[in-house]
Amino acid sequence: MRIRSLGYATDVDVLPTGAIIEDRGPFVVVRSPSNPTHYWGNFLIFREPPVEGDRERWEAHFDHEICARSHIAFGWDVIDGDVGAAAAEFVAAGYELQEDVVLVAEPEELRAHARASDDVVIRALDPTPGVDEAGWDAATRVQVENRDPGHTEADHRAFVDARTADRRRRFVAGDGAWFVAETADGEVVAGCGVVVTEGRGRFQSVDTLEAWRNRGIASRLVHDAGRAAIERFGAERLVIVADSTYHALPLYESLGFVPRERTAGVCWWPGATNASRHPQRGAVA
Repeated sequence: MRIRSLGYATDVDVLPTGAIIEDRGPFVVVRSPSNPTHYWGNFLIFREPPVEGDRERWEAHFDHEICARSHIAFGWDVIDGDVGAAAAEFVAAGYELQEDVVLVAEPEELRAHARASDDVVIRALDPTPGVDEAGWDAATRVQVENRDPGHTEADHRAFVDARTADRRRRFVAGDGAWFVAETADGEVVAGCGVVVTEGRGRFQSVDTLEAWRNRGIASRLVHDAGRAAIERFGAERLVIVADSTYHALPLYESLGFVPRERTAGVCWWPGATNASRHPQRGAVA
């Protein structure tokens, strides 16, 4: 099935092997039965941006196709960042608007940063069940500590645990790896994943512990993980999707990533800042 946006196409790429993707014509249904609380693993991708009056119609489709109480999430398959009537239809009803930049690096474009840290070792975790569990636990801690506002530690840990289990099954099959940055004494201070699907290497959760930021660790991690994805897993292009206001965008560009698309979507969940504005679900916020 055709998804025009590389951002949303690779969102689908990184889902568990049991994910269900179905074309409904005006929209695509994305479901991840193994992790039903994964917002961007259980959502609808519409072909066009929202227009006036779309919220109730889109929500009816969501309830019919996905029927989740944990969240409601919609994307639309554009590459120019057009948000349509998202503010009036969705933001006003308590949704958060997500505007992202899709950055791409071809193998010959990826380059090391001049100030990349030499104080850490970058390695891929062994995805084999029962192996390297201390490393995986540390990688989970990095992700949980870097969670977005509005998510409790317990809820986010449960989400990360489910995502990690799905990703490890992909990695056992050879679809990329999870990389960590370790200090000389073995402390994991940063991590990210790269899932490789049909030559597309999509980065996942580039995170550094707060106390270790601004030391060149993230630039070293992204470069080395990208190079490994190319050389070990056959990635023919590397893709990073980041919030359009994210502070690390210049860092990615310094490593050879080039902004190619702008995408948008909306998500409501009970912990969102303005969740209580939703006329039906606000009472559970």
